[in-house]
Amino acid sequence: MNRLTDKTALVTGGSRGIGEAIALRLAREGANVALCASQSTEAAEVVAEKIRAQGREAIARQTDVSNAEAVDVLVKTVLDAWGKIDVLVNNAGVTRDNLLMRMKEDEWDAVLGVNLKGAYQCIKAVARPMMKARTGRVINISSVVGLTGNAGQVNYAASKSGLIGLTKSVARELASRNITVNAVAPGFIPTDMTDKINATMREQLFAQIPLGKLGSPEDIAAAVTFLASDDAAYITGQVLVVDGGMAM
Repeated sequence: MNRLTDKTALVTGGSRGIGEAIALRLAREGANVALCASQSTEAAEVVAEKIRAQGREAIARQTDVSNAEAVDVLVKTVLDAWGKIDVLVNNAGVTRDNLLMRMKEDEWDAVLGVNLKGAYQCIKAVARPMMKARTGRVINISSVVGLTGNAGQVNYAASKSGLIGLTKSVARELASRNITVNAVAPGFIPTDMTDKINATMREQLFAQIPLGKLGSPEDIAAAVTFLASDDAAYITGQVLVVDGGMAM
């Protein structure tokens, strides 16, 4: 039996990579899925068509999650269409890698604005309807670098570490309304974003994985689906690390 039948989900950054895998897996488990992309609707619409091909409903929108008004419009669109949001997955993320001494202020602001502020704004926008329904699942996509740090990624690591603090704090605030808030921390997953990592760093990262292999977007999607389901109803404020043992 599908674990998310009749549920509705909103996935940010859902047009490619991990976000696409999450959106497709949630749909396969029975959910209707709204997804947004930061640049254009076209890529998100491609994923939406794949969801519709599975027999589920889908909404695709272009949304800058660092913009509060844009997030409010997105959430209203989903609520107008389906009347509820059962699951929010904050997956939207960007990188602007640089060493601390070379990092420009706009590189810091861009990453914190999307990765951390964007998640805050999305949670705030869905919290009221979830509280009214007295149920909900929020899953934030963090990273192992939010636990371990990473040279050349002080902005990205800070944003992902911040997501963990956000997760635990909001979990405490919303628990009384039967809303769970958890994070998934992926390890090294091949995506368009990680393809930008240079060969030397890639080899160093690979050597740190005890399982001796890279993960996949589907591995992360499986973890998110578990946390979104009733199987995880008694789990909140936790960080599920999916990294092949890399950060243990």
